[in-house]
Order: sequence, then C-alpha cells, then structure tokens
Amino acid sequence: VQLVESGGGLVQPGGSLRLSCAASGFTFSSYIMSWYRQASGKERELVAARSWTGAMTHYADFVKGRFTVSRDNSKNTVYLQMNSLQPEDTAVYYCSARALTNPTVYWGQGTQVTVSS
Repeated sequence: VQLVESGGGLVQPGGSLRLSCAASGFTFSSYIMSWYRQASGKERELVAARSWTGAMTHYADFVKGRFTVSRDNSKNTVYLQMNSLQPEDTAVYYCSARALTNPTVYWGQGTQVTVSS
C-alpha cells in the first residue's frame, strides 16, 4: 500500500497550491480519502474528506470556501486545491485512506506547506 503526496511548497499569503495523493495497493473505491494537517506543536486535524462518488464530502470549518477536495478515480488520485492560503495554513499535509467496512487506515508520508511572505 502506498499513498504518495506531492505539490507542497512555499507560497505567499493569498496564494494557491494543489496537493496530489497517488494511491496504490488497495481498492480505491472502497476507501474514503481524506486530507489532514499537522502544524508544528499541534495535533493532527482533519481538513477535508471525500467518498468515491463524492456523495460524502466534508470540510473543516476553517477551510470552507477556500479548499476543495476532489478525486480522479481513474487515476486513483485525490487532490486538495487550496486557495486564499494564510500563514495559519502552514503545516504538514497528510493524505489518508479509511476503509468503508473495517477499521483500516493508511497514511502518506506528508508534504510540507508553508505560507509566508
């Protein structure tokens, strides 16, 4: 099983980034794909999640209207489009896959997002 994130980096306040997470080794359609983040010294928190069809899509209040989670099921990839980034969005962003029918959870290695002028 692999979850490989990419797309992080340094961006100025107000800028945008798109994170990608390429999944392999499991049945992508059977998992809810999520993005979490963990800022230095803080606990990991859920940012957004999306089911296979998108019927379940969830956003944390602090990203509503700014971030969009999407999936390309043909490529086994989940994305996080992040707009209007602010310094408080600085964190390591992790991709996660949670099985629909059992407690299995997979994690990626994380990608650093730094918002700074």
